Amino acid sequence: MSKAKAKAKQVKGKIKESAGSAMDDKRMQAEGSAEQMGGKAEEMASKAADKMKRDTRKP
Repeated sequence: MSKAKAKAKQVKGKIKESAGSAMDDKRMQAEGSAEQMGGKAEEMASKAADKMKRDTRKP
């Protein structure tokens, strides 16, 4: 997954978490939080893959 898609997933999760908080919906808050964490993990994996690509090109 690209870094942009991962960031979009984080934003979607934040919106969902905020909506859950506004409506006092604990399940929606938890889903939003989980979505944010998933996006962060995907972003970190993408960054690691990019770093590996850069490092393997160096002599």
